[in-house]
Amino acid sequence: MSFELLDTVVLSEDLPDKGLKSGDVGAVVEIYPGNRFDVEFVTGAGKTLALLTLSGHQIHAMGPGEILSVRQMNAA
Repeated sequence: MSFELLDTVVLSEDLPDKGLKSGDVGAVVEIYPGNRFDVEFVTGAGKTLALLTLSGHQIHAMGPGEILSVRQMNAA
């Protein structure tokens, strides 16, 4: 799948070392060759939680049947 800058994307797998879970929502902030993307994940207060370079298979576009939700982050 192809993404554009600032597209909203959904994480497709858990990344426990980064504090992220499948279903977390991020934004594409950079695009690289080879189906790689920098994706920023932020808290509800707008603080950057993670900025990761991910493969296209690790994210997907938000589907029409998906809904946003909120979860509490575990304290580090």
